[in-house]
Amino acid sequence: MTYTIQKLARLAGVSTRTLRHYDAIGLLCPARDHSSGYRLYSPEDVDRLQQILFYRVLDLPLEAIKTVLDAPDFAAADALRAHRAALQAKKHQLEQLLTTVDKTIAMKEGLQKMTDEEKFAGFKQKLIDDNETRFGREVRDRYGDDAMDASNARLKGMTQAQYQASQQASEELNDVLKRACLAGDPDSALAREACAKHKTWLGYFWKTVTPQAHLNLVEMYVADERFSAYYEKIAPGCAVFLRDAMQRFYGKM
Repeated sequence: MTYTIQKLARLAGVSTRTLRHYDAIGLLCPARDHSSGYRLYSPEDVDRLQQILFYRVLDLPLEAIKTVLDAPDFAAADALRAHRAALQAKKHQLEQLLTTVDKTIAMKEGLQKMTDEEKFAGFKQKLIDDNETRFGREVRDRYGDDAMDASNARLKGMTQAQYQASQQASEELNDVLKRACLAGDPDSALAREACAKHKTWLGYFWKTVTPQAHLNLVEMYVADERFSAYYEKIAPGCAVFLRDAMQRFYGKM
């Protein structure tokens, strides 16, 4: 069965404008009827759109989705299992946040007390689950389960002040890194400041930040498209820039 763009848009709950955009960027390119010029979506196109929408729910950028789906070793069944695991993690995050909301309502109504740590427990758990979903497999493969588990435990054990400080450090890092990357010189004072701030931010999650481990991490930012996609949102080519800047940073320390 084939679908016109209007029928597929209604079926999938997306706009025809979205489908036209996917076609324009080479993400979902249906065949065309030679006589009318209409887009005709095949069953394979429908399956590909489902995969695209799964990845969009997980906030993966369109360029990264195209890279994943076009990879020679892409396996739909494996991808669906990964989607299910990621959605389960999102469900767990929402349950944690709902628990935090319920406790906060009860506290406001004088029905129970709530510690400052409990007020932020749901947010910290969400960050842990997000990190596991997006980066867990790569980090565990490269550094081992103990390192990832220790990082998660470190985050979960943060006080309110430490958690807020880590968020502030992340915002400051991204601001400096964006300005340094746009300036374009990985050997500049601004680039070194960004590297130092990256090390400070990482220290909230790692017990020890050694030069080699830090260099390995930023190399992984370049090698893995999910890390690259995150840094691409900060500035174009940001992952490569940070890797190059970090090499100079440790070379001159």
